[in-house]
Amino acid sequence: MSKKNNYTFFILHSTLLILHCTLLILLCSSCGRDNSHDEDLKIFKYNESAGILTLDPIYAKDLPHIWACNQIFNGLVAFDDEMNVVPAIAKSWNISDDGMTYTFILRDDVYFHEDTCFAVKSTRQQDNKTTSRDALNASTRKVTAQDFVYSFNRVLDRKLNSSGSWIFANVEKRHQVAESPSHQDLEPELVEGTTKYAFYALNDTILKIELTQPFPAFLGILSMTYASVVPHEAVDFYGTEFGRHPVGTGPFKYQYWKEGVKLVFRKNPNYFEFEETTSQQDNEIISQQDNESTRQQDNELENNSMTCRLGDSGTQRLPYIDAVSISFIIDKQVAFMEFVKGKFDFMSGIDARYKDELLTRDGQLRQEYEDDIYLIREPYLNTEYLAFFLGENDTLGKERSLALRQAVSYSIDREKMLRYLRNGIGTPGNYGIIPVGLPGSETISQQDNKTTRQQDNGLENNSLTCRLVDSLTQSIGYPYNPKKAERLLKDNDLLGYELKLYTTQDYIDIAKFVQSALTEVGLNCKVEEMMPAALREKRANGNLPFFRSSWVADYPDAENYLSLFTTNNFTPQGPNYTHYSNAKFDELYQKSLTCNDIEERARIYHAMDSLMMTEAPVVILFYDEVLRFVNKNVEGLGSNPTNMLNLKKVKIN
Repeated sequence: MSKKNNYTFFILHSTLLILHCTLLILLCSSCGRDNSHDEDLKIFKYNESAGILTLDPIYAKDLPHIWACNQIFNGLVAFDDEMNVVPAIAKSWNISDDGMTYTFILRDDVYFHEDTCFAVKSTRQQDNKTTSRDALNASTRKVTAQDFVYSFNRVLDRKLNSSGSWIFANVEKRHQVAESPSHQDLEPELVEGTTKYAFYALNDTILKIELTQPFPAFLGILSMTYASVVPHEAVDFYGTEFGRHPVGTGPFKYQYWKEGVKLVFRKNPNYFEFEETTSQQDNEIISQQDNESTRQQDNELENNSMTCRLGDSGTQRLPYIDAVSISFIIDKQVAFMEFVKGKFDFMSGIDARYKDELLTRDGQLRQEYEDDIYLIREPYLNTEYLAFFLGENDTLGKERSLALRQAVSYSIDREKMLRYLRNGIGTPGNYGIIPVGLPGSETISQQDNKTTRQQDNGLENNSLTCRLVDSLTQSIGYPYNPKKAERLLKDNDLLGYELKLYTTQDYIDIAKFVQSALTEVGLNCKVEEMMPAALREKRANGNLPFFRSSWVADYPDAENYLSLFTTNNFTPQGPNYTHYSNAKFDELYQKSLTCNDIEERARIYHAMDSLMMTEAPVVILFYDEVLRFVNKNVEGLGSNPTNMLNLKKVKIN
């Protein structure tokens, strides 16, 4: 071959190679990126500085993981923004009179996300004559009651070490005598050794759960992400990588994940929830808008858009947006700057480094941001407090020790503390341990008492429980009253008494504020900073006489807070770090577990909170708030006291 031919061949070969590489790069880029057609797609973007390790719901123990998993999965029930239990995959349910059997009727129109795991299984079972329609149907399937049996037992599987196994602590366990393969759908699944748990799939749409004792909070617990339904096909197919390739039923499905950089969900075109529209004309307008947009998109996006946005007459299938994009910028200051520039649609909470930049002293959004951002503030199920350890080695004696604890509570100006240290974020802790917004809290009980006084007193006093509740119920808490604090200290010879407050670095400013307040009323308070792990260990072992703590609800029921003070929950086995013990309190707690009447249970909760606070084992500082900053192009982003992120009804203008 001549030099000219060699040169021509080289140029041709090089050109083809470059074209091939370019095409390959473009193809990979289009498959992996989340920002294709950004001009047309409605993408909700937020940053998660804490990072996400897995999307397996059985490990969703904190907000970053709960928020992400909440977009992908559903459970039997959910909480709405008013904290009412509402149907999800279960369309109705029944609780037995004894409160120990829960029966759920499931929807029959809920499908898992379309995924290879279903198609692979179907291909193995079918011949080569499978039609394209059959193949599409084979890429998903309906959710059945047996899927919940499988999912719940998976939470309890010790080999998987789920952080949520405690949610089924009250489920009946039964000794396994013999397996009956022909009745597997009617029997509880074998989990570990010879223990079986009482989850029953009576048929495809009826699920029954049996408890060992009444537990009214159980229905709310089933709203937790831990109790989401997953398909066994996906777990079998992906194995240990299921958390990296989740398959659920939620409004969004997994699309793309580059660890530490970006996580993308796309809308689920088969999602089962619809929302009513104001008129049929609205549907026609949306259809016209979609038609204009989808002409510029590929066929997949066109089909998804039409399927998701148009439902039956007068309804729209959720979600409205096309995708969710999660970034992982670790530096909160950098993430804040990106949010201000409009790169993110939402920011939760606020860091001390920029709180004064966004908020006024009283917690309002600064005027310069009002054109681009709006602020959502709502009570959060988190109570911040100081705690005393009521051990047997108390040298003060019962009466003087009580006077000291009450004096500490009266000495703190909580409104001033929140105004200067938290820009007014939070509600002053002038009441009990139950946070604002939960039935049983002082604020709700004050409203309920107006109605209660108009009811038939004879009906209320028919039982010993009611008489006990009425005798204990009173106004709860310790408002700021330094003169009363000084009088308590003087009358009990406690002026100059030395206290040491243990805290962590994150709360050192609050500790010093308390130190100053106690000094003003005549106490000698020192602050000692500890590492979080060391504080937790000493607190659990009863080695800290006075320490800062908090409790965020695992589930939205006041029982979760009151259980901190039952005798059976003494540390280190339980969460009663104060070792508070009161027989009447324990009796009321047991009564509350068997009470299925919501209003009556709230009255019992209020009486328990009142009784405990009169003995002051804790000093309530404040009830936290959900704080959300949202770009004004976003509509429909609600909030609730559990700080759940629900994006199915969000719209982006």
